[in-house]
Amino acid sequence: QVQLVESGGDLVQPGGSLRLSCAASRSIFGINAMGWYRQAPGKQRELVARITTAGSTNYADSVKGRFAISRDNAKNTVYLQMNSLKPEDTAVYYCNALYLGLTYWGQGTQVTVSS
Repeated sequence: QVQLVESGGDLVQPGGSLRLSCAASRSIFGINAMGWYRQAPGKQRELVARITTAGSTNYADSVKGRFAISRDNAKNTVYLQMNSLKPEDTAVYYCNALYLGLTYWGQGTQVTVSS
């Protein structure tokens, strides 16, 4: 089993930056893939970024060039660096882990981009 705790969400102005963190309850070295999803009011949850054990990454088209996902195996933590934030990035951001065929979710952290 894996427990995930997100942090770092905040209110930020357009063009600003935030870094989200996702701390796992176990070593992430053995977790197949970890990712960040987001869900805006009235919309479906969507993939933002994903990183595998091997370090391969993929991003939603809407965040390419602005967001970067990374992992620190020593700290059991995955990060999402978000730059050039836009109002349409406003959502609850969820951390996700795929481990031994099961999917785990964190409780979410709110990101609001507004002037």
